Amino acid sequence: MPKYAPNKMSTVVKKRYFELLREGHKGAAAARVVGVSTSCGSLWFIDAGSMIVPDLGPTSPRFLTQDDRIAIADGLQVGRSVKEIADSIGKSFQTVYREIQRNSKPDGRYQPWWAHNQALLRRQRPKPEKIRTSESLRTTVREKLAEKWSPQQVSRYLARTYTDEPAMRACPETIYRALFAGLLGRKLGKLRTGRIRRKKQRRGVPSPNKIKIKIKNKNMTLIHQRPVEVNDRKTPGHWEGDLIIGRSQGSAIGTLVERATRYVRLIHLPDGWKAPQVRNALVTQTADLPLQLRKTLTWDQGRELTLHEDIEMLTGLRIYFCDPHSPWQRGTNENTNGLLRQYFPKGTDLTVHSARDLREVARQLNRRPRLVLGDKTPTEAMRGWLAGPLTT
Repeated sequence: MPKYAPNKMSTVVKKRYFELLREGHKGAAAARVVGVSTSCGSLWFIDAGSMIVPDLGPTSPRFLTQDDRIAIADGLQVGRSVKEIADSIGKSFQTVYREIQRNSKPDGRYQPWWAHNQALLRRQRPKPEKIRTSESLRTTVREKLAEKWSPQQVSRYLARTYTDEPAMRACPETIYRALFAGLLGRKLGKLRTGRIRRKKQRRGVPSPNKIKIKIKNKNMTLIHQRPVEVNDRKTPGHWEGDLIIGRSQGSAIGTLVERATRYVRLIHLPDGWKAPQVRNALVTQTADLPLQLRKTLTWDQGRELTLHEDIEMLTGLRIYFCDPHSPWQRGTNENTNGLLRQYFPKGTDLTVHSARDLREVARQLNRRPRLVLGDKTPTEAMRGWLAGPLTT
C-alpha cells in the first residue's frame, strides 16, 4: 500500500477516517477503508490529541458541529477572515472568534478534530459544581450575598479581585444555581426579591396601573423647565426623591438619590408623611449636605410636597415636578426604591426602623458596586467629587 504524507490528503478523507474511529473501528481498519497507511492514520490521530470523544450530536443549533470546525480550519488555511468564515457557516463573528481562541492547539494551530474533541470534553456531564467543590469560593460568595449584593455584582467582584485565579470566579448563573441548590445557606433574604425559586422573565408585560395622588399648585415648576445639564449626569448635586409607603399607608420613608453618583440618602419620618412633616425632615436631614450638592430635586406630584416653596427656601434645592403617571422621569429613584424594598418589604410597618437603621441601610447600598458606575460604589463615585468626608 502506498504511503501518503499525513497533511496532503483531502479533508473529506480525514473526516471519514475520524467518523470510522467514532463508530468503533480500529485505527488500522479505518485507515484501510479510507486508503491510507496505518502510520498515516496514526499521525492524524496523534495530531487530534490521541483521543476520540464520543459525539452524540449538538444539543442545540447554537453549538458548532464537526463540519463547522472543518469549515473554520479550511477557511483559516486559505487566509479567509473570521467574518467571512462566520458568514459561510451561518454563525456570528463572535462565536467563530471565541472558537478559534478557545480550541486552538497549544502551538496556536487550529486543528478541527482537536478542537471538536476539546469541545466535547467540556460538554461532558455531570460536572462537579464549582461552588460545591471550593470552600473559599463558597465563603466569599456567601459573605457578599449576606451584604445583599446581587449575583451579578458578586460575579463582577470575583472577576476583578481574582484576575489570576480562575477557580475563584463564578458567573451569575452559577451563583443562582448554587443558591437555589442550597449550597449557600438559606435562600430567604439572599435575593432582594425574596423569592425561593426561579421566576421566568416576562419582559414587555405592563404592570397594573397604580393610582397616584395629584396636587394642583400653580407655583409648581415642571420637569420640562429643568436645566439641560441635569440630564447629562456630568456633575453631582441633582437629586431625585420619593416616598416608599408602609402597611395601610400608615408609615413612610423618604428616599433621595443623586443622579450622577447614585448616592442614596434616606429620610426618617417618625411623625408621619404629611406635607409639614416631610418639609421639616427634608430640611433637617439634608442640612449636612455641602452647598455644591444642593442644586435640584425632582419629585412626583405627590401631596407630601405641597410645601415645596418652603423646602426650596430653606435648603437651596430647586424643586421640579414630573408629569402625572410618568415615573420614568425619575428612573434613578424608581430603581433605587426597588433596591430598598429588599430592606423594607411592601406591606410592612416602616415605623419600626430607627434613624440609625436607615443610616445603616444607606451605608450598605452606597457600598455596593454598580455596573452603571463602572463597578465603583456610589461612595467612591461621590468621593471623587468631594474633598471633605462623606456622611450618610
